[in-house]
Formats: sequence, structure tokens, C-alpha cells
Amino acid sequence: PDFQQNLEATLEAITPKTRLIFIPNPNNPTGTLVSQGAIDCFMSRVSDSIVVVFDEAYFEFLDDPPDTLRFVRQGRNVVVLRTFSKVHGLAGLRIGYAVAPSEIIQVLHKTRQPFNINSIAQAGALAALEDEAHLRETKRRETKRVVDEGRAYLQEQFAKMQIPFVPAVANFVMVNVGDGCAVFEKLLGRKIIVRPLRGYGLPEWVRISVGTMDENKKLIAALREVIQSQFFPAPSCSPPKSSTPRARRSAARPRKVTGTA
Repeated sequence: PDFQQNLEATLEAITPKTRLIFIPNPNNPTGTLVSQGAIDCFMSRVSDSIVVVFDEAYFEFLDDPPDTLRFVRQGRNVVVLRTFSKVHGLAGLRIGYAVAPSEIIQVLHKTRQPFNINSIAQAGALAALEDEAHLRETKRRETKRVVDEGRAYLQEQFAKMQIPFVPAVANFVMVNVGDGCAVFEKLLGRKIIVRPLRGYGLPEWVRISVGTMDENKKLIAALREVIQSQFFPAPSCSPPKSSTPRARRSAARPRKVTGTA
């Protein structure tokens, strides 16, 4: 399969009980993109009684991103989600934003937790929004260049190694390594963390994030050794063991060490 999101199938799956549809674009973990044309066709056919949520966490990595904000301006029941965790580099602040018609925003205000965003995160987010020149000249341009070049390198190497992968537009690539959990464990022993996708129903696949070119090369060298090895450990996908509660909590959420997350 090409792992493209099938909006036609989504339309066919709608029932009278359907109230909410999520469309991550680019999609995680496949890294694929739904085109503007496909989105326009979908929105022309979906009922106005259904709220459509576009999750655009990886929006800034696109050269020509689809325009979904126009549906908000038209007053459609659409929510556009974006984050400061990617190109803005503020992942530790855990903050993002939603753009939607005022009626939907009012409903969200009624259901959100009180004090759900701390003042430091608010200050960082506002500064990021206001400093457009910094984002354009240093973050978006430099970060996107590193990601584009790194992704092209990884996909070229996967092709040379004859490892199936899904061509991506985001800052990661989904790769078929045969046994995702086993490869995860073997790479973890080399201080490289990838994301096994058994939880997505894709036990043969892992998601590999783009790093610096040095990190990417280390990843490829390690992956080549692992793939060529004759023995895989029993696939457990368990987080690394640790002696302290804090470290155990950290281990439960794998972090990028040498090249991937």
C-alpha cells in the first residue's frame, strides 16, 4: 500500500452518528500528505453538521501547504490545529493553538482544563508568533533545509539497502525493517532510538526522524549492521530499564539520542 489517506473512504464511512473527523496532514506516522484538491473535494461533500479537524503539526515543513484556514474564514465547522513543538523548537513548553469559528472556540473553552497553559509557555508562544522574521530567516529556512536534505539522504540510503519506505514530506520516514520491535531493541543498544509502530498495527515498521547529517549517517551504519545480523532478540518494545522513578518516566517516552525519535 502507498499509505495515503483515503478521504473517499472516510466519506463512505460517515454515518448519521458521525460528529467529528480528524485529518492529520501531513500524517503521522506515515509522513504522507493530502493534497489541496483532495481536501477541497472532501469539504465540498462532507456535511456541515460534522466538525472536521485538520491536525497540521508538521505544516511548516511543506513547500506549498494546503490552505485549510479558508474553511474557517468561510465559517465552516473546521478546526485547524498547529503546534510550537516542531519548527519553532518549543517542544518542552507543550503548547500549540487552534484556529476555528468563534462558536467552536467557545465550546472548547467550556471543556478545557483551567490553567492548562503556564505563563512561561504563553510568553514563549507569543514571542514566536510575533517574531516572524526570526522564524522565516533562521528557523523555517535553516530547519527545513536540514530536514529536506536529511530526508532525501535517508530515503536514498533506504533505497540502496532495498528497505521499503514510504516517501515522506515531514521530518520523519516510515520504514519496513521486517520486525520493528526487534530493530528498535538492537538500535537502542547502540544509543539510537527509533519509534516501533506495533501500536499502530504495523509491527514490521518503524518511524525514523531526520537528524543532523552526522546523526543520519550513524543511523544508516547502525541500521545496516542490524538488518544484516542473523539474530534478533525477542521483540518486546519495552522501554529501557532504569533505577530511578524519574528516569523510568523519561524512558517510557523514547527521546532522540543519536539520530531518531
